[in-house]
Amino acid sequence: MFEHHFQCPYCWEDISMLLDPSIRQQTYVEDCEVCCNPIEVTPRFEGEELQEFRAEDIEQ
Repeated sequence: MFEHHFQCPYCWEDISMLLDPSIRQQTYVEDCEVCCNPIEVTPRFEGEELQEFRAEDIEQ
């Protein structure tokens, strides 16, 4: 597990999440620690290296 920093797509605050590189590609929803809105998180790894990271708002 390692910490990844990025901007929330709702409030634009810098936040961080722990990512698990043991799963090569994943998509899940986690709430922003500042504004509590749901963020769809999609990291992609090759080995232990983060290759791609997306954090998007969930349209309602």
